[in-house]
Parts: sequence; structure tokens; C-alpha cells
Amino acid sequence: MLKRMGSEAVQANLGSIHQRKKEIKPRFLCLHGFRTSADILMNQIVTKWNPAVVDKLDLVFLDAPFPCLGKSEVEGIFDPPYYEWFRFNKEFTQYQNLDECFAYIEDYMVKNGPFDGLLGFSQGAILSAALPGLQEKGVALTKVPKIKYLIIIGGAKFREKSVAEKAFGSPVTCPSVHFIGKEDFLREPGIQLLESFIDPLVIHHPKGHTIPRFDEKGLGDMLSFISRMEKEMVTGEKEQEIVPGG
Repeated sequence: MLKRMGSEAVQANLGSIHQRKKEIKPRFLCLHGFRTSADILMNQIVTKWNPAVVDKLDLVFLDAPFPCLGKSEVEGIFDPPYYEWFRFNKEFTQYQNLDECFAYIEDYMVKNGPFDGLLGFSQGAILSAALPGLQEKGVALTKVPKIKYLIIIGGAKFREKSVAEKAFGSPVTCPSVHFIGKEDFLREPGIQLLESFIDPLVIHHPKGHTIPRFDEKGLGDMLSFISRMEKEMVTGEKEQEIVPGG
């Protein structure tokens, strides 16, 4: 299931998914890249990812809170409007509107959740990777259930020391899959990010900073990751059904 949730709350569904109402699907809030949009990320995933993956996930796409202030690198490729999650200096060491960004995401999750995990690309991946640790420290997402899973595409750590220490001061324990491109300008930061995660699944691809297609190995690894989530979710539901003393 794919949902684009922006100013107009437009919903796009894959027809076959409605036929499997009782199937458990991990639900992900999807955070797009810098100066792009929910529609753009949804388009990239739908056109590039194997349906065997997309059909097993409940993906909800959210526009960032701030209209972009400069030129978008996807201008001429994808239609506007374009959005930003937060703003930063040239060294990526100082950020503006970060607290507002956290509050915006939390408010959406409260009103439209629950969500099992976060999927992020580029700026959205930087956010997604940091939020479990920030949630653990009580800095962000304090009003929503714990983030259980992450899908990180072209990610990195925040460079500002105070934010990074709160986000990654302790290892991130939730299961995660990280896409790292051979030609991605964030390749090295993406590899460094792995050091902060416990047993991360890494899917390598030959492209640059983009949503990649799956090769045979990557597809198998991703389907195994999804299968793991499904099993854990079924186990969790069964545990909730057990009433003490019943």
C-alpha cells in the first residue's frame, strides 16, 4: 500500500493489495530527500523497486514542513512543489528549524499512526537514522510508540556534535537496512553511520545518490528483512492477545 500524505492528502494504492486485508504489513512513514517531495519519493520507489517488495510494505509518504528556499536538483525532472525538512550551513554543522521538524513529524505520527518504522532517503535518511536514538533520549517523538525498524537510503549522521551525541551516543538497536551506492557522494558517511547500529543489513548498489533498483542478491536480502519484520509483528500481536489470569 502506498499513500502520499501532503497538503491535499492524496492517496495512491496498488490494486492487488486490497485483496489481502488481513495480511500483516510493516507500516513505514517515508521521509523524502532535500528539496523534493512525497510524490517524488513515491514515484521513485514505485518505478524502481520490485513489486515483491512494495506489495509487502504499507508505505505512507509525507511532505516536509518547509517549502524549499533555493533551486532543487530535481527541477526539470520532477514537477514542483519541493520541500525541505530543515536548513543547514555549508559545512552541515548548524541547523535551522530542526525542533520544528521533529514536532511536525511527531504530530503527523500521533494523528495518523501507529507506524512500525521509518524509511528515509538523503535528508530524510539522515533524519530517520537519528530519530530512534533521539526518541530513546526523550528529545523527539516522545508521544508515539518506539520506532521498531529503519530503511535508510543514502544516509549519514548529523554533523552537529550536540545532535549526533544524543542520536548516536548509544548503539541503535532497532533492525535496519542501509542502501549504500558505489558512486554516492555520501558513501563514506553512510559507511560510518553503520558503526552506530547493531547488526545492520547492508545492500550495496552500483549507482550514486538515488533510489536504487534491486539486483538478485539485494532483492533476496530485502525480502528476508521484510520476512523478519512480519514474524516479529505476528509474535507481538499474539503476545498482546494473552490476558494475564485469563
